[in-house]
Amino acid sequence: MKSNKPRTLQKNIEFFTAALSQCVVTAWQEDPAGVYCEVGHGIVEQISDDSVRIRNEDGTKSHYARDTTMFQTEK
Repeated sequence: MKSNKPRTLQKNIEFFTAALSQCVVTAWQEDPAGVYCEVGHGIVEQISDDSVRIRNEDGTKSHYARDTTMFQTEK
């Protein structure tokens, strides 16, 4: 039985797997009140120790710092 519970990505291998499977990853960041808000979603294109580049649905690319962003996927 598959779970639809969001899975948080933290390790390089998790980002690599998400990139290879082309699944949509959602990026979340805390607002000033400490509430996580969605700041973007798309396909992982590039991974470094400091950031993740995501290709958005409209084709634009966004970079997110790994230390201030939470990344999740539905798979």
